[in-house]
Amino acid sequence: MAFNDLSLPPVLPGDAAPLVATVEGSVLLPGDAGYDDERAVWNLNHELMPAMIVVPESVADIQVAITFAAGQHRPVLVKTTGHQIVGQAHGAVVIATRRMNDVVIDAVGRTARVGAGVIWSEVVEKAARDGLAPLNGSNLTVGVSGYTLGGGLSPTLGRSHGYAADHVRSLDVVTADGELRHVDAESEPDLFWALRGGKGNFGVVTALEFDLFPVPRLYGGAIYFAGERTGDVLRAWADWHPSTPETMVTSIAVMRMPSIPEVPERLRGKVLVSVRIAYNGRTADGERMVEPLRAVAPVVLDTVRDMPYIEVASIHNEPTDPVPYYERGIMLREFPAQAQDRLIELVGPDAETTLVIAELRALGGAWDREPTVPNAVATRGLPYSLLGVSAGLLSQEQQLKRSVAELLDGMRPWQGDRRYVNNLAPDEAADAAAIYGPERYERLASIKKTYDSANIFRLNHNVIPAA
Repeated sequence: MAFNDLSLPPVLPGDAAPLVATVEGSVLLPGDAGYDDERAVWNLNHELMPAMIVVPESVADIQVAITFAAGQHRPVLVKTTGHQIVGQAHGAVVIATRRMNDVVIDAVGRTARVGAGVIWSEVVEKAARDGLAPLNGSNLTVGVSGYTLGGGLSPTLGRSHGYAADHVRSLDVVTADGELRHVDAESEPDLFWALRGGKGNFGVVTALEFDLFPVPRLYGGAIYFAGERTGDVLRAWADWHPSTPETMVTSIAVMRMPSIPEVPERLRGKVLVSVRIAYNGRTADGERMVEPLRAVAPVVLDTVRDMPYIEVASIHNEPTDPVPYYERGIMLREFPAQAQDRLIELVGPDAETTLVIAELRALGGAWDREPTVPNAVATRGLPYSLLGVSAGLLSQEQQLKRSVAELLDGMRPWQGDRRYVNNLAPDEAADAAAIYGPERYERLASIKKTYDSANIFRLNHNVIPAA
């Protein structure tokens, strides 16, 4: 898998001149003012070094950029926020979509149409004005497009509605030939299937339309316990969550809180275990369901409450500014008592680990059901998603990676046979056939051959065009 093309020469100013004259937005080469700002990504330990950055104002700008890249045999990488970027993009043309951030809410039709550069906070805020909600992720600073193309595991509404990709109505996408295509179930069914779950392998999505749901509020938040009670809380949660309705989405996380001013003083430097709750139902019913968890051990902090949907980011309370970190995830096919014991050994209070968080998310429900219009999402039927995150500077890279690897390797006996592409590491040489499974991968590779036979969209967990 080629994450970068180190052999490609730099783009010369003379070569870029026709593009500069044509593009309405910005065309930036290394050393140009603004180049460093536009190549910055969310993970401060990751660096992009592209040959050129195009910051489009329009679809036409994207078409010109792709045509230029294809003519120079350069790969293309799309960046909104850069929460999940693969490789450093040496020799590549990066298309930074942040300026294409239109959001149109159809309150009657319960849909949103968003541009390529939109982040979830913008959708949540505008949809909430009409009492509607999307299938957003836990962190509202994440870009809508990349999250959705990778599947989209909503920790608020996903268990009752499925993956975000399941509810995409249509996409506008510029393919490797520079053509703008409006893609839906009728117009180009194969490409529509592949885009929803195939991540960034098939083109640059310039806009997408998806369903919204009438959810103005939730009963949600997190219950924190002392790390010493990790075993009690985890086992109680594992027994409790399977009997909850699909309107209850929940996860458990073991956290090692940093000693920084942003963390409340009583939590700094502590090991905590937290149960995250998002219940789309009556508050009284939510309180009744959650009460057995509250009784497991003394509660350190309880933020579970009735909240307007616009406040859902407070459930996971993730950073809203770029940070240095390393993360990677796997899917689990089961979580029996033996697996519970092993997880406690790996991340509990006595574990020698530098992980800042290990989160186990319970899936099932609508996540297991094929949507009316099937797509390429590969992880249906796998009941758990496990994510490990370590934080620290690039100088600690080997330790960061080792901490995550120790967790995931330790849980390998219960690992599922497919992967969730949005939880893969930026430098992880993941075999796309192993991510999607052989039958699904074969279909993706065939569609890739049709729409990107030269594989210019290869700076990702790459689906290689069929021979």
